[in-house]
Formats: sequence, structure tokens, C-alpha cells
Amino acid sequence: MLIRQESFWDRTPPPLRRIETPAARATDPDTSHIAANEVTATGMRAEQRAKTLAAVRAFPGSTMQELADKTGLCRYMLGRRISECETAGVVFRGLKRCCSVTGRMAEPWFAGKPEVKAAA
Repeated sequence: MLIRQESFWDRTPPPLRRIETPAARATDPDTSHIAANEVTATGMRAEQRAKTLAAVRAFPGSTMQELADKTGLCRYMLGRRISECETAGVVFRGLKRCCSVTGRMAEPWFAGKPEVKAAA
């Protein structure tokens, strides 16, 4: 009997809340706006957000560089899309800690919404 282990790439990503944040800043050069429009129009931006969310779900509590090392995804792509995922409310930052890859202080990422404890 052959048993195949599922990876987080095999799963169908859940739909993300539509966000209307620009992919390029107003002060960015024209080439950045052209690239941003292309990435959005082709669906690549949404696909990258889904991969970013899947990576955070697969490796909760990882820093950006740790996620890049564990998944093979580009650290810069993760950095661009994680902020969009944060705006969409599907990930949140943890308390700063020392990154196991860089040795520098960095924020770990978690899927979902942060728990807020009610006052007793």
C-alpha cells in the first residue's frame, strides 16, 4: 500500500477576504506600478497571499526568514504578502524574539486573530 503525505501546497486554499490595498506606493516608480497591476490582474498576488497564509498555518510562530527557509518561498514575496494577510485579518504578529536563522530580533507570525482576554 502506498501512502502519500499531504503537504500544505496540496490543499485548496481557503478564500481570503478581498482587500483593496495598493500593491505599490504612490511614490514608487512607474515600473513598480506596472508590475503591481500585472501581479494583481493575473491572480498571482492572490495566489501568493494564499501560499503565505498556508506557510504561516504550517509553521506557526516562525519569523519571515524562518518561513522562507522552511518553505522555499522568497523572503521578499512573503514580506509583501504577509502585510496584506495581516490587513485581511488572517494573520497576526507575535512578540519579538531571536530569529533562529539570522540571530536578530524578529516578529513571529501566527494564523488567525490574536486572543484578547476579557477583564474579570
